[in-house]
Amino acid sequence: MRCAECKGRGFCGLERCPIMSRFYAQLPVRQSDHYQGAAPSVFVGSYGYPKVAGGPLMIDDADHPPDWVAQGLGIEDIVGLRARTIRGAGEAKNLSGNIQEIALSSLPLDVEVRFTKPVAFDLRFDGTIAPVGLTGAIKKMDVLGNARVDRAVDRATSDTDLSATDACEILNASGTDVYRITQLLTAGLLGSEKKRRVVPTRWAITAVDDTVSKQLKKKIVRYPPLSGIEVFSGGLYGNQIVCLLVPGDWKFEMIEVWGKQSLWGGGNESITVDGEGATKSGYSPIAGAYYSARLAVAEYLESVRRSARVLVLRNVTGEYWAPLGTWVVREATRKAMQGKKTVCADLRQATDLASRLIGFAHWQPHSRLIPELATQKTLFDF
Repeated sequence: MRCAECKGRGFCGLERCPIMSRFYAQLPVRQSDHYQGAAPSVFVGSYGYPKVAGGPLMIDDADHPPDWVAQGLGIEDIVGLRARTIRGAGEAKNLSGNIQEIALSSLPLDVEVRFTKPVAFDLRFDGTIAPVGLTGAIKKMDVLGNARVDRAVDRATSDTDLSATDACEILNASGTDVYRITQLLTAGLLGSEKKRRVVPTRWAITAVDDTVSKQLKKKIVRYPPLSGIEVFSGGLYGNQIVCLLVPGDWKFEMIEVWGKQSLWGGGNESITVDGEGATKSGYSPIAGAYYSARLAVAEYLESVRRSARVLVLRNVTGEYWAPLGTWVVREATRKAMQGKKTVCADLRQATDLASRLIGFAHWQPHSRLIPELATQKTLFDF
């Protein structure tokens, strides 16, 4: 249980996570004190906040998880790609202009960077952000070319009276995906003028998922309920997702199961549960995965203009041998919601189907939502 909650963040106090130690072997990468090429995105660390290090992520390849999924890349392919990615590190406030220009551009900008010494290999994994293999302290940095800025992004970032929350809502409504919005928030481009500042990437990822899904919830609660009980399922990189939607006002519950042979499960199975009603208090013990899954389901309900009570089951198997970030949960849940739905006659049929799809039934005693649905009548029942 402790490892499943920690996910390599060092809660045990050891210098290096024993589970992750097998990923730290030196890979055959080119280490140089100079880079000239594409910088598709930016990264800001959280250590020492508010005095944080930030800079471009540099690789002549896409830094957009939906593209990795569309290309059919496997875990090994993604780890290899990220092992070649260079994270430039400098005091974020000194590089903010360059960071913002890269984040604003709809197409990757080229950069020329000199490092104080050859970049170091330090492949790190955790449960929130995608891994990065190489790190270099920036001595000098130049952005080559000019940013091409989408109209919606230009409006949201130029309005210094607009709150970050409202900016996220406007950008999402315009079709700007959460990966772009996260980059803009990280670079300090969203919010009112006095409150703008760079945001550590790991915080920005969860903040955007949380903010956008909250805004979608406000719309969903005004929609009529689903006409019947629906079950969806899908999987990605050893993450099996089952979503059970029941007609009613918004409620959400997620049950996350790490199997005995999974990365964080170790020799024991780990089950973590969290949920909410109209509002949520506190940070989820499931961490960023909770907000990523909630966003994907909220996107579906907004698209069909219906409200529902939602149960999301996540089963993590041993196939998921390297943690790639919460984007995996977001894309796996989106994949499930875009797939074929099964309409069930009653709650019992739906829970039995969910158990078959996820591969076991012992999640049911951990659910607080299912007993409530089985015993509590609402206005929708009359």
